[in-house]
Amino acid sequence: MNASFDLAALDMAGTTVQEGGAVYAALEQAVAGHAGRPVPAAALRRWTGTDKREAAAGLLTELTGAAPAADVDAVYADFAGRLGEAYATVPPVPLPGVADAIAALRAAGVKVVLQTGYARDIAESILAAMDWTVGGTVDGLVTSDEVPAGRPAPYLIFRAMELAGVTSVDRVLVAGDTPNDLAAGRNAGARFVVGVLSGAGSAADLGAERHTHLLPSAARLPALL
Repeated sequence: MNASFDLAALDMAGTTVQEGGAVYAALEQAVAGHAGRPVPAAALRRWTGTDKREAAAGLLTELTGAAPAADVDAVYADFAGRLGEAYATVPPVPLPGVADAIAALRAAGVKVVLQTGYARDIAESILAAMDWTVGGTVDGLVTSDEVPAGRPAPYLIFRAMELAGVTSVDRVLVAGDTPNDLAAGRNAGARFVVGVLSGAGSAADLGAERHTHLLPSAARLPALL
């Protein structure tokens, strides 16, 4: 089988990983606790798919007018603690059919790199909970603390290309469940920018961002080969 792309750069939560919305519940609770007021749903939605430290800073700025580094650090530490507790109670699992889809892509010669708004320690804990490994299940992992800026900036995707040894964006597929995932793919110039409806973004949300495909799940990605 000749693949029409050489790299699939896939988001984690909501795209390859089912975690029940715990990440945004933890972020909302941490920010609201520090700001002393609820986080509007529209504000939280704007930050889905982004680097979680950047999201904490952005939400604090929206709610309080400022985001000093010490406050961002405190909110992020609270978020990470809450998320760890949530994952200990209900461990994340692969979304249905996604593990088989990843195996099919790799069998066709496509490199699969996970790219995420999580920091590495959180991302690695999720992979461990699912018994996924880099080199075994996927070809690589890129996290938001390893690039100059998170989504919608394109750097996670560019770093995934480096790890996969892919030099042309015309041979790259990016998939995610939020508008910021799609914006990052577009900003990277990826040939395929695929929205999936298994996570945070609705069809209306994702349809508002320029994309090449809209699928029910990342389990359908092998059909694009």
